[in-house]
Amino acid sequence: MLATRLEPWSELNRLSREMDRLFSGNRQGGTIGTVSFPALNVWEDDANVHAEAELPGFALDDLEICVMDNQLTIKGERRLPEHEGGKWHRQERGYGQFSRMIELPSGINAEGVSAELKDGVLLVTLPKTEAVKPRRIEVKAS
Repeated sequence: MLATRLEPWSELNRLSREMDRLFSGNRQGGTIGTVSFPALNVWEDDANVHAEAELPGFALDDLEICVMDNQLTIKGERRLPEHEGGKWHRQERGYGQFSRMIELPSGINAEGVSAELKDGVLLVTLPKTEAVKPRRIEVKAS
């Protein structure tokens, strides 16, 4: 008879993975686990504030972008893919609706905002108003 060695840590790790899978299966509400979705990078240059979001598998029709009161809101929905006659073996990609809102620096010209979706990355360009753009001041010698 073969002796079976008890591996308590491997069983706890397996249980932890199963709990993670169970509670993150339907990733709605703008979060995946404890991370906000979509992941965003926001930076600025002299003329614009830029927001970049990772949105693989989304089409423009699936997204809504709104700028109001120095807030950027990105909403969207990933639909559950249908596999007729098939059976799921693993489902790790989230689906459903999401909404992500971030505060922007003051002085955004909402009329000039543009957005481009390329290779699964959304780039939103938010032009600054003239009042907040840096100005070079000429110094005169006397």
